[in-house]
Amino acid sequence: MSRRITLEETLPADAAHAVLVGRAWLPGPHGGPTPVAVRAGRLFDLSALAPTISALLELPDPAGAVRAAAGAPLGTVEEWLDATCAHGPDPRQRHLLAPNDLQVVKAAGVTFAASMIERVIEEQARGDAARADAVRRSVAHLAEAGLGSVRPGSPEALRIKEVLVAQGLWSQYLEVGIGTDAEIFTKAAPLSSVGTGVEVGIHPGSSWNNPEPEVVLAVSSRGEIVGAALGNDVNLRDFEGRSALLLGKAKDNNGSCAIGPWIRLCDARFGLGDICRTDIELTIEGEDGFVLQGASSMTQISRAPQELVGHAMGAHHQYPDGMMLFCGTMFAPVQDRDAPGAGFTHHLGDRVGIRAARLGGLVNWVGHSTGLPPWQFGIGALMASLARRGLLGPPA
Repeated sequence: MSRRITLEETLPADAAHAVLVGRAWLPGPHGGPTPVAVRAGRLFDLSALAPTISALLELPDPAGAVRAAAGAPLGTVEEWLDATCAHGPDPRQRHLLAPNDLQVVKAAGVTFAASMIERVIEEQARGDAARADAVRRSVAHLAEAGLGSVRPGSPEALRIKEVLVAQGLWSQYLEVGIGTDAEIFTKAAPLSSVGTGVEVGIHPGSSWNNPEPEVVLAVSSRGEIVGAALGNDVNLRDFEGRSALLLGKAKDNNGSCAIGPWIRLCDARFGLGDICRTDIELTIEGEDGFVLQGASSMTQISRAPQELVGHAMGAHHQYPDGMMLFCGTMFAPVQDRDAPGAGFTHHLGDRVGIRAARLGGLVNWVGHSTGLPPWQFGIGALMASLARRGLLGPPA
């Protein structure tokens, strides 16, 4: 089956008014990853403005700087999408990359009541999908406890937690879902994220897994939210359900972090209020004819984006190259796919489409992390590439 992504599903509905930046791979001896702007359905080279997206986001007014930058034309978005889908991350061919580079990729977990209950189910089922349906019925009363309407860390939330603990229902997920401290973990290393049009990776040892459609904040080293993108926080429910100490193995594998297709920069037309009102649509289409649709809305999040940023960075922790922060999801699929009561899990070849009207659409196909092209272009390779192209200037 041929793989294709359309321009319409990739660009935001108001693309004509959006300041969109991304990264593209230019092949050849003087090629490499290049920051790009999206204008009228075409890509423009921004490397003269900033050698990396990280550096671009550190500018006093990133959106204004991108608008003012000329940039050499690189072709149409459609041409780049077609090349990416046809060749994948082949360094001999041009292709789109994840829009982030040197930023560390962090993620906030258990920020929606609906997904928090599913995490409790994973824990109680010990990562066994066959047991999940029975556990789901046994903890159904948690959905009626008012967890979605309380502010984490508030006196009311802590009272609810005390009652649940007294009933023998303490959970690590309830602790971070309604407790004082948010769960913030490192999702992926700098430069390891994949973009739209390529495969995401599932660990071959996993038999219970799913996509997690999320808003990803682009945050400067100053702790300012300067833009947003879409992300797929690929999740292995069986690994994490067996033990919280397997979170790293569940969350960080080859191709397990997808971000894109662009970062939409904040400006007068798009700001934090718009990010907080983002509705995300998810469509999974299997080669077996299976279709699953879901949604996640930032209006239902339990901790505000600014609060999550404060838990991740501040006086206690700095990120000099900025960070990308997954905000979490309310999507937790329970629709049966392979057998009654077994719930959902990926099949190889699944097409995963994540879309938001103001951010565009991120599309990936599912493969095994061991079958994806190995990640070989790290920070050292990037520095060498920038030096070869004369893009490393004097220190600021």
